[in-house]
Amino acid sequence: MTEQLQLDLAKALAHEEALVFDAFDEDIALELGLLIRSKATAPIIVDIRRGEELVFFSAMPGTAPANADWARRKRNLVNRIHTSSYVIGLWQKLGNDLVASMALDPRDHTPHGGCFPIRVAGAGLVGTVTVSGLPQREDHKLATDCIAELLGIDLGEARF
Repeated sequence: MTEQLQLDLAKALAHEEALVFDAFDEDIALELGLLIRSKATAPIIVDIRRGEELVFFSAMPGTAPANADWARRKRNLVNRIHTSSYVIGLWQKLGNDLVASMALDPRDHTPHGGCFPIRVAGAGLVGTVTVSGLPQREDHKLATDCIAELLGIDLGEARF
């Protein structure tokens, strides 16, 4: 089990290194949000933010308010730590519980996969994309696969 977690961690960290935008605006957010929604195989919500500004939101039929709350909690953690919620969750499973060690309220921060930092070259973290509704690894995969497709990046060996 630990070996699979470490493999996923290496891949998820590679996603963060590779998936960097040249620019990010409302049009790109719309294109990304619609792409994620079009590839969803089950009801999800998609929440895309530039800073705290909501630039795309979609709740598919079959989702519930709890999905949006999960997205909020994932996003809060990513904004605090500046790494994907899936990576933070893998660290926790491997023995490094940042939520506890930083005394973060678990009602407002959760290390469950699905929120990915939007980085722009030369600017760093500018926002987040969050998927909620699938198992956490699949939430992360859907977000990163769609970002890679939009950016024309082949994740190669880092693909889940």
